[in-house]
Amino acid sequence: MHRKAVRVAVVGCARIGILLCTVCVAGNAHAADWRPERSIEIIVGTGVGGGQDKSARTVQRVLQERKLVVAPLNVVNKPGGGGAVGWNYLNQHAGDAHYVEIGNPTLLTNHIIGRSPMTYTDVSIIATLFTESVALSVRAESPIKSIRELAERLRNDVTSVSFSVGSSLGSANHIAMARLARLAGADPRRMKAVVFQGGGEAITALLGGHVDLIASAANNVVPHMAGGKIRVLGVTSEKRLEGSFAAVPTLREQGHNVTISNGRLLAGPRGMTPAQIAYWEGVLAKMVETAEWKKDLDQNEFEPLFLTSKPAQVYLKTQYDELKQALGDIGMAK
Repeated sequence: MHRKAVRVAVVGCARIGILLCTVCVAGNAHAADWRPERSIEIIVGTGVGGGQDKSARTVQRVLQERKLVVAPLNVVNKPGGGGAVGWNYLNQHAGDAHYVEIGNPTLLTNHIIGRSPMTYTDVSIIATLFTESVALSVRAESPIKSIRELAERLRNDVTSVSFSVGSSLGSANHIAMARLARLAGADPRRMKAVVFQGGGEAITALLGGHVDLIASAANNVVPHMAGGKIRVLGVTSEKRLEGSFAAVPTLREQGHNVTISNGRLLAGPRGMTPAQIAYWEGVLAKMVETAEWKKDLDQNEFEPLFLTSKPAQVYLKTQYDELKQALGDIGMAK
């Protein structure tokens, strides 16, 4: 079922007064001032098969099949440095709108923790595309039955619950658990977080009883939830999700105001002109209205969040400030 309402999901509980009227840029007069003249590269700062790569290939497919971009579109993977290699490659083409990159909030968190000198103000933000919530999940036979019970365990002994946070500390998954621990009255810096090479390893560790809980992108646990092997305690969306998670309460519903999102954005290199940005805004505004794009969001349990350049920058500033506070809570902000 397609989500008719576009919900603005933000890190933490901030509100930003930006509406989607800005998406009506398809008719922007400036859009006619620039058109691609050669092949376009959609850069991904991770390897093939990851979440960002899949998003980039969906963008490529929809733009090509709908003929929204007439120039050839190529996905180029530039993994390394926690995404820094891809962003550095993008900025080697300053002012050239034939190069764009699919990114996520690691562009913010890597800067906050000192892993990268680059952040969202160092590139040309074109748009945000969608968000995805974090799911906190346990094995079906786990004695932990709810977020309230999990919070109580953390409060009594924060080291008594081991959990996977994916492939790196400081991620949205890690922050979700840190915020819950803080609200429960525990010290997030003492949490027993475990890092694996990828989501598959993390799921295997949970199913094998090597960790008590997994904090992951919601769509990663859908097959195991459907098979009865995993029970989702709660999700970090502002409102209850639809589809596979319709019966899963949010953390907020369970008395803990933790709203964390991890989504995708599209950016160009620094120095893009208003006309170049307007062109891409117009293309993406058409893309997000296609049936193919909406189907992909629904299949992956993503929440639509299309914001064009200026409101997207406001949104990212809000995210940056809240992520800095959250990472400070776990001793990772520089």
